[in-house]
Amino acid sequence: MPKLRKTKTTRSKRFELAKNVHFSLTGSPTRVSVSFTKLLKVGHMSTRVRTYFRAQLACLILWPALSLGQSSDLAQNLAACKAGREACDHMKLSPSQTAEVDASVRERNVSDCRNGFDSCDHSKLTQPQAIALAVADHQRNVTDCKDGIASCDPSRLTQSEARESSLAAHQRNIADCNDNVGACDRAKLSAAEGRAVDAARQQLNVSDCKNGVGLCDHSKLTGLETTDVAAADHQRNTQNCVNGWNECDRSKLTPLEASQAAAAGHQRNISECRNGQETCDYSKLTKTETKMLSDAEQQRNYTACLKGYGYCDRSRLTPSEAKAIPADSKPLLQ
Repeated sequence: MPKLRKTKTTRSKRFELAKNVHFSLTGSPTRVSVSFTKLLKVGHMSTRVRTYFRAQLACLILWPALSLGQSSDLAQNLAACKAGREACDHMKLSPSQTAEVDASVRERNVSDCRNGFDSCDHSKLTQPQAIALAVADHQRNVTDCKDGIASCDPSRLTQSEARESSLAAHQRNIADCNDNVGACDRAKLSAAEGRAVDAARQQLNVSDCKNGVGLCDHSKLTGLETTDVAAADHQRNTQNCVNGWNECDRSKLTPLEASQAAAAGHQRNISECRNGQETCDYSKLTKTETKMLSDAEQQRNYTACLKGYGYCDRSRLTPSEAKAIPADSKPLLQ
């Protein structure tokens, strides 16, 4: 029996195999194309060669996922550095990213200084930035002093600004005294201003009493004002009764007003019954009104059954109405 000859893969054949296996990266790292040409043309490939090329193929297949993961980590690190978070790792930044982070840090510092935050570092400001900040700080202090904000520093105001701030504070005090709110200091008012404040407060009290709101003090009303307030109170009570509101006191109504309130309430009940509201009181309807509402409901029910839209109760249909309704309950087109 003839012996079988073992075929060995020679060095030259392995080189030929290597030439026929092409690995190429095209475009970005995420696009990998691998082409094999006639892998078995050389004969029997050795185990070592097959293992080598399998490892290469695995690397090329896994390269996009590894690259994406690394890119995502780098992007997150860049965002953390730009935001000034502790998670930032400056060692992972490229030169261009480092420059970008430095610019973000400078911008954030300028913003912190403009807002008066403790994190502001004045030493990192450029001369134009420091000048602009000083101008903005001064103007903010002037505004705070004019508005009476606690952060105001009067020592930083010029004489002109101090006069404007003092005038604004005086006007604020007059307004507080007129409205009887805030920290009114009558000691700071002139005699004329005091009289004007008293008149304003009197008018405010009359208005509160007429409208039934605020801090009405009837003891401070004059005889004429008391009469006006009483008339306003009576009119308000009448309107509440007509509208059916809770603030109605029917004992204060005249016979005519009581009749008007009752008529308005009756019409309101009819409307509520017609709309099927739970506040409807059917016992207050007349026979004519009851029949009118019954007819309206009959028509509504028939229309709902006819069109197949809305609540339909076939048991309430008249024989002629039931005959007009299709047996399959399909809606009729208009």
